[in-house]
Amino acid sequence: MESNVFTAVLLPIALGIVMLGLGLTLTLADFARVLKYPRAVVAGLLCQVLVLPFAAVLLAHAFALPPELAVGLMLLAASPGGATANLYSHLANGDVALNITMTAVNSVLAVVTFPLVVNLSIAHFLGTSGSLGLELGKVVQIFVIVLGPVSLGMLVRGRKPELAERMNRPVRVLSALVLVLVIVGAILRERAMIGEYFRQVGLVALVFNLLSLATGYLVPRLIRLGREQAVAIGMEIGIHNGAMAIAVASSPLMLNNSTMAIPPAVYSLIMFFTAAAFGWWANRSATKTATAVQPG
Repeated sequence: MESNVFTAVLLPIALGIVMLGLGLTLTLADFARVLKYPRAVVAGLLCQVLVLPFAAVLLAHAFALPPELAVGLMLLAASPGGATANLYSHLANGDVALNITMTAVNSVLAVVTFPLVVNLSIAHFLGTSGSLGLELGKVVQIFVIVLGPVSLGMLVRGRKPELAERMNRPVRVLSALVLVLVIVGAILRERAMIGEYFRQVGLVALVFNLLSLATGYLVPRLIRLGREQAVAIGMEIGIHNGAMAIAVASSPLMLNNSTMAIPPAVYSLIMFFTAAAFGWWANRSATKTATAVQPG
């Protein structure tokens, strides 16, 4: 696939805007808050780093995905959550502080876990060592793409909190628009095959999304965490940073493979509706519980 302005310039800029918006919402206290939620953070990270990639491998084989689409699904599984998860968690009355903490920690860990999962996925599905993996140059690129804008946003928030507050809403809106454009761009670049790709990955993307939301909610409940924390982890695990997966798949500096960007693009379209349904269910369950415990 030949590189063009979209893959070489717009995608990195788009992802940078998304990560800058995330950084504007974070402070060092968000990382320190791990000490307040040790069980919740560990549970969420184990789901993100171990359970979801393993589930994605099983689904890729179960649905007999072609190798490049299977790697695309793994890219998605390895992607951390983002600011969108925080918004949905707020609407569902989840523990937003926990969301922010997990997003902060996940974004840092992704510098290591993302290349590792992708390298192993390429070796497993394509039978090659790939060009991303743990190569120093690629890890540095991911570090710059993920943590550079986040660090800049945190620096602005720390030094100029008033400016960060003024920038927060416009950058959030711009980030949402950018995410939509990235998804649409990824789909349009493969428009000749898009019907076939939706046939191949639409159902598996939906199943993976529902499995992610369910895992993120049920695992915390099994270890007796509160409903608010379970909702927060469910949103964090179920709403992935699709822009990151699409950018890494499509960029000529990374994998340079637009086919691998299709599963993240399809997933990103689906997750808005399933996350809204999950939030509605969580609110409805909380209301029923509150009504049940009220004295008659």
